[in-house]
Amino acid sequence: MHVLVTGAAGMIGRKLADRLARDGALGGTAITMLTLTDIVEPPVPSGFSGSVRRVTTDLAAPGVAASLVSTRPELIFHVAGVVSAEAEMDLEKGYRANLDGTRALLDAIRCVGEAYRPKVVFTSSCAVFGAPFPETIDDDFHLTPLTSYGTQKAMCELMLADYSRRGFLDGVGLRLPAVCVRPGPPNKAASGFFSAIIREPLAGRETTLPVSEAVLHTHASPRATVGFLIHAAGLSREALGPRINITMPGVCCTVGEQIEALRRVAGDAAVARIRRAPDPLVETIVAGWPHRFDAARARALGFVAESSFDEIVRIHVEDDLGGRIPD
Repeated sequence: MHVLVTGAAGMIGRKLADRLARDGALGGTAITMLTLTDIVEPPVPSGFSGSVRRVTTDLAAPGVAASLVSTRPELIFHVAGVVSAEAEMDLEKGYRANLDGTRALLDAIRCVGEAYRPKVVFTSSCAVFGAPFPETIDDDFHLTPLTSYGTQKAMCELMLADYSRRGFLDGVGLRLPAVCVRPGPPNKAASGFFSAIIREPLAGRETTLPVSEAVLHTHASPRATVGFLIHAAGLSREALGPRINITMPGVCCTVGEQIEALRRVAGDAAVARIRRAPDPLVETIVAGWPHRFDAARARALGFVAESSFDEIVRIHVEDDLGGRIPD
């Protein structure tokens, strides 16, 4: 099997490529080739016995998507895109990366011809939903995004569903909650503070909290997120039905509850490294996001997330800190 991963230099893309390389197979079929692409060079995953092709390019540029699918990868994980606050601050960049790149990819697949119908797993976002919200967002809630990022993701969901309906590809879109705890340097996501208030104190660094501790949100770890992608790749068209975009499960908690989970795992000294610094832009963006999801359909289809935020903190320690909290 040939697998293509877009956005392979990003955090989720890297962890996904590592998981694919480590497993070496999907659904009992051996992975013989990995094509990894991003606007910066993706790292080579270790321990993979097959071929690895790395392509450093802009997916939205003319001809790039056609070149990537010319070798007919059977499975495509479309993870590429820019994050929420960046898409809000730079309208043109957000639409180019999130919408134009996706359409270029889907059209390139369509133009290969009827004999080619790959599985496409797309990372969407719960930002496709917009206020006013009920207490819990169920699987039938309407898409009325209140940010450019959410709008771009909603448009891509509709395109993915339409191209799947017309038989050009076999798509599934995953509406991800906040992915937390993200390792590495901070990115430009408005949700970045959810990770920073855990990651930075655990590393012995101070960080800022731009919103109230009462802010409520739903989270899944990078490990669970990669698990969502792998699981989605194995879902049949019959299991999915016509509604191919699915809200993923996660742990719903307040920022204050996140901080208390950090305290239980790492103690008072870690919590003391969080400094309150309200940011009106971040507060406005976060206020337009949904908070709690039922995700009954995803759970019925076999998607699994963590059961507590303590577990999410411990996964970060295990996966990204070598199993121990630095002194």
